[in-house]
Amino acid sequence: QLHLVESGGGLVQTGGSLRLSCVASGRMSIAFIMGWFRESPGKEREFVAAMGWSHDNNIYADSVKGRFTISRDNAKNTVYLQMNSLRPEDTAVYYCAVCDRGSLSSDADRYDYWGQGTQVTVSS
Repeated sequence: QLHLVESGGGLVQTGGSLRLSCVASGRMSIAFIMGWFRESPGKEREFVAAMGWSHDNNIYADSVKGRFTISRDNAKNTVYLQMNSLRPEDTAVYYCAVCDRGSLSSDADRYDYWGQGTQVTVSS
């Protein structure tokens, strides 16, 4: 069982930046996949980014590619999401997630553990 805690959300203006953090505790493995998803009112949970055990194999949603960067500090069991050039449509609750089955995926159904979410609001 893993416990995930996100932090770093807040209110920013269009064009601003935020860095989200997610700390995992429990039976964590460096082989696990860590990812970020987001939910906006009236919309389905949307994939944002994911990262495997290697720091080189990252995947991103088209909507954030070039603006967001996922990174990982295995020594701290922490994954980060650096968000630059934020837009109002990025407003959402952002969730950290972990897949313990060892494959990169953009499908929320493949992830096993979820954090509580952190609110990101981008003003127009």
